[in-house]
Amino acid sequence: MKTAIFLFIVLVSGALAGFIHGTVNFTIVEPYLDQAIGIENQNLFESGEDQDTPQFWVEYEGYRVWQKSGQILAGVILGISIGSLFGIVFALSRNTLPGNNDLKKAITLSGIMWFTLYIIPFLKYPANPPTVGDGETVVLRAILYLSFIAISGLGAFSFYKLSTKLQNNKKIISLAGYTIFIGIVFLIMPENPDEITAPIELVTEFRIMSVLGVSSFWASIGIILGLFWNKLKPHQETNSSY
Repeated sequence: MKTAIFLFIVLVSGALAGFIHGTVNFTIVEPYLDQAIGIENQNLFESGEDQDTPQFWVEYEGYRVWQKSGQILAGVILGISIGSLFGIVFALSRNTLPGNNDLKKAITLSGIMWFTLYIIPFLKYPANPPTVGDGETVVLRAILYLSFIAISGLGAFSFYKLSTKLQNNKKIISLAGYTIFIGIVFLIMPENPDEITAPIELVTEFRIMSVLGVSSFWASIGIILGLFWNKLKPHQETNSSY
């Protein structure tokens, strides 16, 4: 493995995919965040926890501008970290992934990771806008969500390793095994403890946009890393002549 080229591919692919993710989020998710935070602010005014004053709005606008301005940078940083994980997994599993070139292999892996690390946990614990959720349950919700991601990811990896030891016509056993396993986990894991009090239209549209935003990352990382890998071939050692 050509280490320098591998690192270049992983870091640049992650950064570019993160940039795309951050840009998509800024474009399609932020408007729903504005709506949700607007409802949250109104609830604060009605409960008396805060006052509808010019000072409040100056501080609020300053905070939101700061948040929005860091949206794309945060996407790049997150993209590099997750892209690094994706690159390592791809390097380790490349020889056993289906596809006749590295682009197809990378897209296949990104699809698998998108499904097992995002879609399945999302189905159990879907994203909610800021106005949904009790502040006292934030830690619990984070633990449940991250635990589900870890269980799904480790389960997928274990059954994938099992599939590599089975003949072609028996590989379906590992897929069925993972399906049964994650189904049981889905039933055992606790439900989200928070009641949805925001307008259901807002929550539904926010969730759809969130899925599109995250999906843009996984699609991008698979395509970009696959193209780089296909072109630069870091797995091929350079022949040395003496």
